[in-house]
Amino acid sequence: MCGTCGCENTEKLIPLERRVLGKNDELAAKNRAWLEERAILAVNVLSSPGSGKTTLLERTIRDLGATVPITVIEGDQATENDARRIRAAGARAVQINTGTGCHLDASMVARALEELRPESGSIVFIENVGNLVCPALFDLGERVRAVVSSVTEGEDKPVKYPHMFRAAGVLVLNKTDLTVATGFDESAFRESLRAVNPEAHVLPLSARTGEGLGAWYDWLRLASR
Repeated sequence: MCGTCGCENTEKLIPLERRVLGKNDELAAKNRAWLEERAILAVNVLSSPGSGKTTLLERTIRDLGATVPITVIEGDQATENDARRIRAAGARAVQINTGTGCHLDASMVARALEELRPESGSIVFIENVGNLVCPALFDLGERVRAVVSSVTEGEDKPVKYPHMFRAAGVLVLNKTDLTVATGFDESAFRESLRAVNPEAHVLPLSARTGEGLGAWYDWLRLASR
């Protein structure tokens, strides 16, 4: 018997997980091909709850939405709160509620893309369920993963959740306006990040005050090419 979950036959779990992930990867490849054919930049935005993902997207939509078409796929276990915020900021959004699920998967994103039908040359943000574990395992067909971490979470999150931070194409360090108040040590955070992902590009910013957002927008423009 498994000491972790109490199951009788743990040997069956690994093949089952492989089948689930394999099917997801096939659907993700189809999503990716569909997006690439239309030159759409899909960004999978990941973080723990409360890091400021939605605030960052609201600010991005208001600042860039007039020049770059933006749509958003919102993932949460319940409510339409974030989708309403995104629509109020000026972008079309689809809310996906996962219930007891802790992440989005490629089939959910495929259905959302069918509903949104983002235009060629646009940006699609996929705001994943707030969780530093499960979402890292599932490819959605995105071009890049943006992991958002806030100074209020401390410096050691990268080494505590290495799979998530190892998958980051860009690391947004949010809420820098609270650095002094929290005693956050950015050098220690960067050292923690380098231990799992030495190539990650770090963008310190405050989505609330707007400080540092220019570098985030520059990164989006570069990633869109």
